[in-house]
Amino acid sequence: MNRVVVTGLGPVSSIGIGVSAFNDGLRTGRSGISPISSFDASGFPHRNAGEVPDFHPDRLLRRVDPARWGRSSQFAAAAARLALADSGIDPASVEADRVGAVVGTTSGESVVVEAVTAQQVEGGFGQMDPGLLGQVTAGRLAHAVNTELELAGESLTLATACSASNYAIGYAYDMLATGEADVMFAGGADSVCRWAHAGFYRLGALTADACSPFDRDRSGILTGEGGAILMLENLDHARDRGARIYAEVLGYGLNCDANHPVAPDRTSIAECMRMAHRNASIKPEDVDYISAHGTGTPANDSVEAHAILDVFGDRVPPVSSIKSMIGHTMGAASGFGAIAGTLAITHGFLPPTINWSTPDPALDRLDPVPNTARQAAVRVVQNNGFAFGGNNAIVLIGAVE
Repeated sequence: MNRVVVTGLGPVSSIGIGVSAFNDGLRTGRSGISPISSFDASGFPHRNAGEVPDFHPDRLLRRVDPARWGRSSQFAAAAARLALADSGIDPASVEADRVGAVVGTTSGESVVVEAVTAQQVEGGFGQMDPGLLGQVTAGRLAHAVNTELELAGESLTLATACSASNYAIGYAYDMLATGEADVMFAGGADSVCRWAHAGFYRLGALTADACSPFDRDRSGILTGEGGAILMLENLDHARDRGARIYAEVLGYGLNCDANHPVAPDRTSIAECMRMAHRNASIKPEDVDYISAHGTGTPANDSVEAHAILDVFGDRVPPVSSIKSMIGHTMGAASGFGAIAGTLAITHGFLPPTINWSTPDPALDRLDPVPNTARQAAVRVVQNNGFAFGGNNAIVLIGAVE
């Protein structure tokens, strides 16, 4: 089994595009939340989201024509292009069929689906734009990465909702560990869209202005968007080319309790953590920081926190949620968590949970790294990802020994 390392990072987020800007956003506790501009939200009581206002795909993409691809595919391709550039690899040095992409998503190209549906409602099936219809398929997210980077290896989109990026990282890890690939691009992408905003509002899970994970008065999520792609290599391949190595993917854990359509299950989440620890050959006491799923809903944060307490006992590491800054980016969420965890290891800091003001007595053993980033030696990060339907996925990332 090959060891698997992170050699390139590609964040396209509401707090920064590219490694430097995203890292700066994390360290300063920047908020990427703003009034929604991508659709008319005037009929909703809550009208904020974590949109990426400065995303200009034509400035980042070389082969993918933005006019022929949906916004989520553009995010995926742009994030992969950034990860490739950050890695310093010469694409010609790797056989194209030994490089692939795995991209997680929740909504796929729902913005496109909404557009063609509006055309159909307005004028019948004959009014549906064939060009837009060609952009509908969610599988185009991974295909956009392979097209943009001229890859001939794996091209897979995983639709396991809000834990999908961790599923993608785990899949890529297996491809590299078993020698089926030399380089993989893994993460997730999603766009702010009306149906997700409306759906979470109808569920009572949407907050009005600011997401406050682990705060006593937390009241819900804010939807977000972006692309979060990590470039992974097997360790020997990376060392042979003299790569700058950020961190190592130590292992992962997956399970699906299918207990409830939307409610998280404490026992299942705790077991997923234990599975991840076993797979990564670590113990709970080895974990220095947990990048939480931390949606900011009363139920999720309580269940996640108590599952952490079940596993970690008296020694609970700091636990923060970057969703307080960028919103809930759906299928990209745990990809952004993995990038944040990798940067925490590289630069020795803990990303904060912003918008935090009042301790929750029921979570008094949890340190949410409130409001301000903290300098810390970070060797091992646990990156949590949970999704509707009980799809749990946790990735462990560590400093390279």
